[in-house]
Amino acid sequence: MFYNYWLFFFLLISNGLISSALAETRDGSDLKYKSWNEIVEIAEGSEVNFFLWGGADHINRYVSDYIAGVMKEKYNIKLNIVPIADTVIAVNTVLSEKESGVNNKGSIDMIWINGENFKTMKQADLAWCGYINNLPNNKLVNWNNPAIANDFGVPVDECESPWNRAHSVFAYDSNIIEKPPMNVGELIKWIKTNPSMFTYTAPPDFTGSAFVRHVFYYAAGGVENLIGPFDQRKYDKVATKAWKILNDLEPSLWRKGKTYPTNQGTLIQLFANKEINIYYDYDPANIAKEISNGIFPDTVRTYRLNDGNIGNTNYTIIPYNSSNKAAALVLQNVLLSGEAQLEKAKPEVWGAMPGIEMDRTSPEIFREFIEIKKHPANNPIDNTESALPELQGAWIRAIEKGWIENVGKN
Repeated sequence: MFYNYWLFFFLLISNGLISSALAETRDGSDLKYKSWNEIVEIAEGSEVNFFLWGGADHINRYVSDYIAGVMKEKYNIKLNIVPIADTVIAVNTVLSEKESGVNNKGSIDMIWINGENFKTMKQADLAWCGYINNLPNNKLVNWNNPAIANDFGVPVDECESPWNRAHSVFAYDSNIIEKPPMNVGELIKWIKTNPSMFTYTAPPDFTGSAFVRHVFYYAAGGVENLIGPFDQRKYDKVATKAWKILNDLEPSLWRKGKTYPTNQGTLIQLFANKEINIYYDYDPANIAKEISNGIFPDTVRTYRLNDGNIGNTNYTIIPYNSSNKAAALVLQNVLLSGEAQLEKAKPEVWGAMPGIEMDRTSPEIFREFIEIKKHPANNPIDNTESALPELQGAWIRAIEKGWIENVGKN
């Protein structure tokens, strides 16, 4: 009887120690030194909190149905999806937890992120880094591509994992325009010879700001002359040229440039109503959706400029204080998988450009990928490295502020 009592007491203590040790392991204390099978075993039966922008129903369905299903069926992990209106909400939550001393039991395990929000997390030591090679599907990522290795000009440095790529495009109605302008110089000439048939949204609107950066790259003689930390002298020299180009265009813009659309929805309506004949968007899949929804005519086609269109990669990041880094690693690996990337590339699901090189997946998956039936308005889904890189945040803020002061207020 005495022996049974102490055995029971020992098991209680042992189970407590095991649970405590498992929790400590899940929060990342030594995960970087474990095998993938060990990481999966540690994560099994747990929950992972994924914070992401929740403004698109089709994206929410893809994550809640497909990704959550894989996590549960294959790994017995419950995926808790937390939709947010702005990524900065999640970043501020991690920052607040750090300031409160919550260093290993954070409420967020993963965030959908890129750009300035990534820079904030990296500089404030809010990101968990150095684990990328633990992910088996990391072999599908082309880290030699600068558009992958750098997030809006900031080196990723194994602090986030790519999820999707976006690539800006121009669109036109092939019934109206036979041959669209194929570079920024030709576009400027086309706008001047086709008055009122083009406009763009006013920065700091995301898409309008991207269009202005196209002109800024052109004025700089190429984006390669702007890459790196913000340089005031270089900015001043290029900005003088860029603002002159844009101000000279104003009389030829829709409503003679006296007003600019404030959001992409207005620009969509202008193009749908044939008030403008060339349309700009950051994602060709959006244009295909407008055609499918009957907003744009079937004769609309998209195209990329010969001198390149701005593109970027978006990523997922694991906060430094995530309470379940093991499950977050499993989630990142699932998001990187050929199967998951194939699913979201389907137009009826999402139509997102893969964050991986699909030709590095299995022959079966790659074949399915290249056989995806694409909308004729959409550019072919490919893995080219032709996208012009985004600039660091300080450049973008300066360009937007400069446009408002030198073009928008004129």
